[in-house]
Amino acid sequence: MKKRKLGNEGLEVSAIGLGCMGMSFSYYPFPEKQDAINLIRKAVEQGVNFFDTAEVYGPYTNEELVGEALAPFKGSVVMATKFGFNIQDGKMIGVNSKPEQIKRAVEGSLKRLNVDSIDLLYQHRVDPSVPIEDVAGTVKKLIEEGKVKYFGLSEAGAQTIRNAHAVHPVSALQSEYSLWTRQHEKEIIPAIEELGIGLVAFSPLGKGFLTGRIDENTKFQQGDFRNILPRFTEEARKANTALLEVISEFAQKKHATPAQIALAWVLAQKQWIVPIPGTTKLNRLTENIGAAQIEFMPEELKLIDDASSHIKIEGGRYPEALERTTGL
Repeated sequence: MKKRKLGNEGLEVSAIGLGCMGMSFSYYPFPEKQDAINLIRKAVEQGVNFFDTAEVYGPYTNEELVGEALAPFKGSVVMATKFGFNIQDGKMIGVNSKPEQIKRAVEGSLKRLNVDSIDLLYQHRVDPSVPIEDVAGTVKKLIEEGKVKYFGLSEAGAQTIRNAHAVHPVSALQSEYSLWTRQHEKEIIPAIEELGIGLVAFSPLGKGFLTGRIDENTKFQQGDFRNILPRFTEEARKANTALLEVISEFAQKKHATPAQIALAWVLAQKQWIVPIPGTTKLNRLTENIGAAQIEFMPEELKLIDDASSHIKIEGGRYPEALERTTGL
């Protein structure tokens, strides 16, 4: 698989990564541990070298899973993780990016991932009570100590990114980006392009919706994150099939699946954007990786943009209270 550069500090990863959250957090049912390990290792065999986790996924269990799965590939893969929340009694309780909390989180992540240095460390969510300059300064010290290699932010606004980058270069911003989540194109993508920061696109398949395998009749298991998302109400799903029709039309023309078209569209936007679709199924992993082989002509991208621009996406991506934690 081709590689892409994230930022100007030397970080290079596979054009498509693997988001590992759903293997133990948010998306039910979870696979058996050994099945998840096998899938992660199959991803390496198929050219993926970029894996995304976080201490709050589980909490903690996802980092342990990723660390165990990738142990045979130390030094040849890039593991990204995140800090930024209080965790109490196995639950995520509020943001916390105080310097001492960051240091504690990093020590825990190093042990669970079973590595000497974290390849890419993100602030998971902006903490309004801690100046971003203090956060960046703390991560800078951790990089100087050799405990972290590259610095990232997640779901941060343009000014926050600029302020952090002025203290220590930010290699990657991780934010949601897909054919149905494009608000970052107005301010954030131009800002990170100016600063030379890469974009790691989470939920590039719209939390599964853009694969075409979810409709208004789909029932999610109890505990599945999508049960609380406004964009996944039955009414919203029914209305949003209009976008799926556009994607499916292009899938037929390109002899591809809707998921591959959705991922290839993200890849085609900028050479420094890396999508990290998640899956728990081997056949879907192979399908997603296949998107890296699909190329669009400029006129094809214009047709997709023209067709999709007339479609109003129904429902917010998060409930209002959760959206406020993003810092956007």
